[in-house]
Amino acid sequence: MACTAVLLLVSFALTVGPARGFSGGSMTFTPGNSYPDGLVEVHFYFRESSSGSCVSHPSWTCESVTCGDIIYAGPELTDEDRSAERLWCQSEVHMTANVSSNAPVILSNSGCCWEDNVHSAGEWSLQAHVDTGRRSDTQSPNRSPVSAAIPYIRIPQNCFQSLHLLAHDPDGDVVRCKSDTSSDHPNVNLDEDSCTLHRTGSLDVGLHVFELMLEDYPVSEITVTNSDGVSSVKDAFNLTVNSNPTALGQVPLQFAVEILAPVQSCVPGVDKPSFLTPTPIHGDVHHAAVGHTHEILLRAQSSGSSILDFQVSGPFNMSKTLRDEGHGVTVATLTWTPQERDLHRHVPVCFTAETLHSQSEMICIVVVVAKARVLTGEAEVICGSDSISIVVNKASMEGIDQNWLQLRDPTCSLASNDTHILGTMSLNTCGTTVEDSGDFMVFKNEINSFETPNAVITRRNQVKIGFSCQYPKLASVSSHYVNHKSDYIFTESSFGTFGYSFEVYTDNSFSSRVDPNQYPVEVKLMETLYMGVEAHSALPKVRLFIESCRATAEDNPYSAVYYDIIKDGCILDETVTVYPSDSMKYDFEIQAFKFTGRFDEVYISCSVILCAEGSPNSRCSQGCLSQTPSRRRRDLNQETARHYIIQGPLRVSRETQHAADASVNGGFVHISTSTGVFAGLFIITIIVLVGLLVYNAKKSRGLDRTHLLSSF
Repeated sequence: MACTAVLLLVSFALTVGPARGFSGGSMTFTPGNSYPDGLVEVHFYFRESSSGSCVSHPSWTCESVTCGDIIYAGPELTDEDRSAERLWCQSEVHMTANVSSNAPVILSNSGCCWEDNVHSAGEWSLQAHVDTGRRSDTQSPNRSPVSAAIPYIRIPQNCFQSLHLLAHDPDGDVVRCKSDTSSDHPNVNLDEDSCTLHRTGSLDVGLHVFELMLEDYPVSEITVTNSDGVSSVKDAFNLTVNSNPTALGQVPLQFAVEILAPVQSCVPGVDKPSFLTPTPIHGDVHHAAVGHTHEILLRAQSSGSSILDFQVSGPFNMSKTLRDEGHGVTVATLTWTPQERDLHRHVPVCFTAETLHSQSEMICIVVVVAKARVLTGEAEVICGSDSISIVVNKASMEGIDQNWLQLRDPTCSLASNDTHILGTMSLNTCGTTVEDSGDFMVFKNEINSFETPNAVITRRNQVKIGFSCQYPKLASVSSHYVNHKSDYIFTESSFGTFGYSFEVYTDNSFSSRVDPNQYPVEVKLMETLYMGVEAHSALPKVRLFIESCRATAEDNPYSAVYYDIIKDGCILDETVTVYPSDSMKYDFEIQAFKFTGRFDEVYISCSVILCAEGSPNSRCSQGCLSQTPSRRRRDLNQETARHYIIQGPLRVSRETQHAADASVNGGFVHISTSTGVFAGLFIITIIVLVGLLVYNAKKSRGLDRTHLLSSF
């Protein structure tokens, strides 16, 4: 049954008690069944936070689209303040709508009022944009970005530095956060690419309202086709080509941050709770199965005051139990059993540890729900001084082929023998992440299964094997792995274990590298930099190929701000000189530069490949491709995958010009007497010279006029 114009999707109210104010909301959507008449089933999950007793507001409307029957479930309470003050709560509602794929869907809701806040924000408004056309890359409708926030974020005034928000996309799209109310926060900067709020000045004590919109963009060009067969092209996300790209979808994320009175100290683990291993790190992806209990273990420490609770934003039927470990450590176990209706969902879960007067950082993860349980297998982990190795027993995962397994970085594959699957990686490659767990630094990775692009069915079980190594927090560890990029180690089935080193050298002999303890490397503009990449492999006849090198303003080769030095094997920067070397080395020099604007650091990332020597069809043999390269099938036996290696930061020093005989004191410039007299005489001289020039010009014009008149 269809309805046109404005449709009231769902009206509901939760009568737990009177509400004192709206304090945030988030939404995600997932496409379901597609029907022959062109309708697509879409599942919407909306979480709403309130102060006091929970209430969920009605009046969601579906605009400018034909909608079918509407089914809703909930709202259901997900978490609430159990103290006598009842400061916060959160509920979740599940809405299902059959909508047309021939036009975008706009879902909207508004009401009054926000909890009392420093901006005097009153009415709130939420809106989601959905395009249910079929994507050419996934052969299914677009899925929304995934995010959420806990109901009650509170930070002392002097402890707020940054707030990291979850920005996950089930389709692997680029996610950006945008704000329509940024002017209300003059001392807070939103990094749209990382979805992070940074404090840039002092914030008033009180409640601060943030109203954001999450948008997703494809990483490569795709087409979106509706049920009538009409297609539209969606360009790959690239701000340098298109500064105003069109998003595939939009979902709201709104929350409030309570800025508390300043405190004496903000030391994590002492003055405020700090998470310890095995707590998931921000952005982790967990895997769960329908009908099977999934557990998330949280562990936090606070020696200054007791941890009273863990605030959680999750699905409505997630339970929580607490256990005191002693020595200021408290453990929370989150338990959730996904149901059939949760199949294929990417569920956000956010949490903080709470004391009476403080709160830990907010961490958010995603739980992906599948039909069957994910295989974990039996694995042995070997923690080396600069690498991690994992050995998985094939007998524990019968029928699993290592060719369908990968590490967090999909360019990293695995090797195998008759009995085991093997992998070795350095501490900063293959998607390995680092977590500060108090006295240790923990490096984590995982083995996952994957499918071929555009696959509609699968006959393989899902695999997920998490593994980690922890190292004592020594200065040498943090310096070696955070400031200076250590050697890069990879494993691939045809090439075994191999690696790359990427160094900055002191001169053009390329024999003396810059000490890792000297990073960030201080350079001056136009100074000559000497850099070199070297491959390491036990195979006798292989060669190194540098396919590209790119400079970025941050430690991310995919950053929106970049400058191509080498692209498609061709040198683009005119100051680059490559030095002759053997087939396993690439030494070059380049003149130092900086990015315009407020960027003082530069990272250099290169895409590197190893090839079998003499292979005519390998990428190494193609060399520089000045035209757009055509797609080709990679020969797994002749070349490795592309791997990105990165080095930096290179910090451009600021040169300060000093005036002679001048000094600065208390913000005022004091000039010596001799300098003042000289300056005065200089100014008088300039005035006299200007006067003489003006007099001579007038005299010249008078003579010219007299001469002109006399000629008649």
